Amino acid sequence: MKLLILLIVSALTFSTGFAAEKDTRCFEMRTYYAAPGKLDDLLARFRDHTVKLFEKHGMVNIGYWVPLTNTENKLVYIMAYPSREAREKSWKEFSSDPDWNTARKASEANGNLVKKADSVFLAATDFSALVQPSQSKESCVFELRTYHATPGKLDDLLARFRDHTKELFAKHGMGQFGYWVPTETKDGSTDTLIYILQHKSPEAAKASFKAFAADPEWTKAKTASEANGPLTIKDGVKSEFMTATDFSPTK
Repeated sequence: MKLLILLIVSALTFSTGFAAEKDTRCFEMRTYYAAPGKLDDLLARFRDHTVKLFEKHGMVNIGYWVPLTNTENKLVYIMAYPSREAREKSWKEFSSDPDWNTARKASEANGNLVKKADSVFLAATDFSALVQPSQSKESCVFELRTYHATPGKLDDLLARFRDHTKELFAKHGMGQFGYWVPTETKDGSTDTLIYILQHKSPEAAKASFKAFAADPEWTKAKTASEANGPLTIKDGVKSEFMTATDFSPTK
């Protein structure tokens, strides 16, 4: 009987897509701002060289995206490593790889491709699905959402997601790719939750969130969780719709 129960629990854990144990990998979200007119060249370098060289040096390519409204010529991508130490070792080896230096020099013959680059180190939350490259059966858009919690309220915000929000997102047809929190102080605060949703379209996302906001279960959970004040700062919720690049392992 005990063996049967264990098998059932294991099967349920696998079928829901959630890791049986906390995902302890080091994640990194990198945002590149391409120089004017250079985004296509930057994407070509990733497609033809960078992605393969990352893999060569032990990095896991999770996903690559560009915003639907890309006024800043951005490329956003997420990598995974066994640990922060492994990350440093891989990047050091990548940076000194002759194939990378040849590709970089050739691609920048007419100027640098990247104007600015940002990096955020992340840890998966305990309620995140196992973050891994995946491809949807239908075309979809990805929504990158960033919540800046009220100081001291991040744990309460995470609890609301863990106990209520995540389940209600699923109820209203939203796919959930992953949830993370930064591991280092950036811009003076670590009170941040970053996550990515999947929708059929921006219009579908709007309809899903409208139904979510009107759900009595959400109203009840929100009211209870904010009895002592809001969990996010004013204008602290940011959203950006993205589409996967043609070379992204996640689509």
